[in-house]
Amino acid sequence: MGIYEELIERGLLAQVTDENVIRDMINSGKATFYIGFDCTADSLTAGHFMALTLMKRLQMAGNKPIALIGGGTTMIGDPSGRSDMRKMLTREDIDHNAACFKKQMERFIDFSDGKALMVNNADWLMNLNYIELLREVGACFSVNNMLRAECYKQRMEKGLSFLEFNYMIMQSYDFYYMFQKYGCNMEFGGDDQWSNMLGGTELIRRKLGKDAHAMTITLLTDSQGKKMGKTAGNAVWLDPNKTSPFEFFQYWRNVDDADVIKCIKMLTFLPLDEIKKMETWEGAELNKAKEILAYELTNMVHGEEEAKKALEGARNLFSGGVTENMPTAEISEEDLRDGSIDCISLLVKSGLVPTRNEGRRAIEQGGVLVNDEKVTDIKASFTKEDISSKDFILKRGKKNFRKIIFK
Repeated sequence: MGIYEELIERGLLAQVTDENVIRDMINSGKATFYIGFDCTADSLTAGHFMALTLMKRLQMAGNKPIALIGGGTTMIGDPSGRSDMRKMLTREDIDHNAACFKKQMERFIDFSDGKALMVNNADWLMNLNYIELLREVGACFSVNNMLRAECYKQRMEKGLSFLEFNYMIMQSYDFYYMFQKYGCNMEFGGDDQWSNMLGGTELIRRKLGKDAHAMTITLLTDSQGKKMGKTAGNAVWLDPNKTSPFEFFQYWRNVDDADVIKCIKMLTFLPLDEIKKMETWEGAELNKAKEILAYELTNMVHGEEEAKKALEGARNLFSGGVTENMPTAEISEEDLRDGSIDCISLLVKSGLVPTRNEGRRAIEQGGVLVNDEKVTDIKASFTKEDISSKDFILKRGKKNFRKIIFK
């Protein structure tokens, strides 16, 4: 089985421009491909996982990845999947975010000895002359075709700025530039990017008379992850300072039963024969599959030691054992009022809810527990002695919890 057939078997491919050509190229290790990452935050999220693991798979098969950091396109903002315009970031913010991305990508991709490239489209987009750009590529884009693109259609009713309307041209120009500069002959991305990717292949073919190819991967858009990378209203970050290894583990440990095998196929590097055996698992065996998924992905992002700690902490939590490797939150004398801290403040302080209103709703809905006892009173409070006398485990729902420590 070649790598192309493996991608199909794992359920990763959505659509391609030239299947026979692409199959031959990536199976023979002749693809130089890129995936773009706009720098809208200072950390990648679980939502980027698909792209990162795909790049790793293709590199292992001899192909050359280009990780394109969108220092330039982030200045505009991609309208795909958005109901409103993205926040405008400064150049300094974008440069900082790009540096953070690079550090995280190096856990997945081998950039040594020219095996992969990391480039920033600010290096060419920021220096473009607007009139020259219009003359060079403007005639290659049909406004009628652009307006039929899904990424624009869904925004037309609420309003699409001319700034964002240019995004397809910028992304297409990236491919056009890298085709000439780096020999990049293929673009990969999520299936929500198809229109933008076709723009790039068409631009290259019209301007250079040469073939370029595009392939989109199937996103996790079902019940597990239509907004993959989001949980409890917050992003699941790859940065351990934003999402701890334990929380990252727990996110994957709690995927829906219907999605766990799909996630293992798409995101892990376990052999397909081994995964096929799991397809018959039911009941308690599915929990074992979730544990395997969570461990494999935590190992990839945070390393073996942190993955083992997270696995041990999760098992201890559900068995009522020691709490050594659970995520913690600290409070001090400054957090007390009249010798105690109310439960809503504790939820906010621990990061289990973003606001007091959400903390109040969580208690009213019966979703808050202290040491496995439901908190029913929104005015409930706890003293220093309550928190210090024994392990104090605060839970919001089944998936989010903290061990509270008094410092």
